[in-house]
Amino acid sequence: MRVYTRTGDDGTTGLIGGTRVKKYDLRLEAYGTVDELNSWIGLIRSQDINPDEIPDLIEIQNNLFVVGALLATDTTKVDNSSKLTKFDNNILHLETKMDQILDSLPPLTNFLLPGGSNAVSYCHIARTVCRRAERRTYQLSETIDVPADILKYLNRLSDFLYVLSRKVAQDNGIKEIPWKS
Repeated sequence: MRVYTRTGDDGTTGLIGGTRVKKYDLRLEAYGTVDELNSWIGLIRSQDINPDEIPDLIEIQNNLFVVGALLATDTTKVDNSSKLTKFDNNILHLETKMDQILDSLPPLTNFLLPGGSNAVSYCHIARTVCRRAERRTYQLSETIDVPADILKYLNRLSDFLYVLSRKVAQDNGIKEIPWKS
């Protein structure tokens, strides 16, 4: 299988279902940002973090591929919704995992400045990219039908990445620096 097709040389790209859209189409912004997020999570996974976090990060990456596929599908031509994961259980898993992590962390009294190590910083970058993916997907939902559980998943995922940044800091003995106005 070749990576290049030459079909995008005219400034368009194909959706699942065959529809061609401009490369700057909002749909591509949404699923392109999800793809970017997936790459950042891969970078977090390659850091010196607790190995117990790796399975969750791999699951998140797999879920993000599903989100991207759903956003890349022209549902007027193809109905692949029955073949792809629903996210209710994934949302619940993120919430449960956050609750477990937060029980082991000191309570927050201030916003925190991102940073302290590469791994913590990458968690914060992924969190902000996730928020952008969520914004783009909400914007897209004004023009096409986007399953509500995708929007909820992206929202919970950004929260999870924030909580993960705190856990990675704690696991590595990194002092969190509170924001002071």
